[in-house]
Amino acid sequence: MFDWAYDFVVLVIDTGGYAGVFALLLFETMFPPMPSEVILPLAGMRAATGPLGLPGVILAATAGAMTGNYLWYRIARAIGLERLHRFVLRHGRWLGIDWADIEKVQHLFDRHGGGTVFIARMLPAIRTFISIPAGIVNMKLIRFLAWSTAGTAIWSAGLAAAGFTLETRVHDVEIVIAPLTTAIVASILLWYLWRQLTWRRRHPKPVLPSDPLD
Repeated sequence: MFDWAYDFVVLVIDTGGYAGVFALLLFETMFPPMPSEVILPLAGMRAATGPLGLPGVILAATAGAMTGNYLWYRIARAIGLERLHRFVLRHGRWLGIDWADIEKVQHLFDRHGGGTVFIARMLPAIRTFISIPAGIVNMKLIRFLAWSTAGTAIWSAGLAAAGFTLETRVHDVEIVIAPLTTAIVASILLWYLWRQLTWRRRHPKPVLPSDPLD
């Protein structure tokens, strides 16, 4: 991560305090390019060297992320299965998904929705987007909020505590987390490429019956 990004995060935290932490995590959840793997350790470092407290940082970070999670959930729920069905039928290939995939996700959330959301909240890259399928399949709001908050709080506490402990060596946290994030993103890209290359084989065009008069 570029030094200017570190400087920007520290400036927002030092200027806004807990509100700055809240705003950064809300922004990160809605627009992922500024990852929490950078924000949270720096917030923890400022808790160790500045006026902020670690519990307050964890609470503000969790609240900011959960506000973004809730907004994505509501957006996805407003789209709904019917609109998604029409969209997937028209453009699913370029997303790498078909309606059978959506049905599998729906079945997964019906059986293990809470656990799926909880685990996803602690996985780099994936944690930001899990709200969308949860909203699309109409996961109950109370379950969504409870499991999301639990996973988000653990993720926030772990990274903030790492920054708090390492203080000036906070860059070491990103050195450990960055390869995992890269591996997950690379896996998603490889999955997408495989879906594109095998799309025609998995979705052959229907053979029309021959004209009996021929």
